[in-house]
Amino acid sequence: MADNTITVVGNLTRDPELRFTQTGRARALLGIAVNRRWMNRQTNEWDEQVSFFNIVCWAELAENVSESLAKGNRVVVTGRLEQRSWETQEGEQRNVVEIVADEIAPSLRWATAEITRTPRGPGAESAGARERRPSSPGWDGGDAPAQHAPEEEPF
Repeated sequence: MADNTITVVGNLTRDPELRFTQTGRARALLGIAVNRRWMNRQTNEWDEQVSFFNIVCWAELAENVSESLAKGNRVVVTGRLEQRSWETQEGEQRNVVEIVADEIAPSLRWATAEITRTPRGPGAESAGARERRPSSPGWDGGDAPAQHAPEEEPF
């Protein structure tokens, strides 16, 4: 059995986009930029490479991420890689590899966060997690995501 777990740390490239399926299940889409810097020993200068990833979140995680995070926030994302294919209206075949998130958390390397659990179960009111907004690099606002129970995607 092959393991397909990936963890990335980077900054959100856009605000999370929350939508709902026809059955009412929440789905959030977001992007993350992961920077890598190293010293080029031949030129004695810093080189940098940026990788961009699309992230998909489902259910409670999607709602918490949408309420809590914003463009520029530094986050830690753990999930699995999935490939999706579709055909455009012009009949062209498209493929994308994205990360389906199991967990998303604020990076506390240059920021602090205060976690508030969301109520669960029948009659629970919707209460998003709140975070103190420190003025520190890599975290320009938004709220820390609340903890949630692991959930499988409906595929």
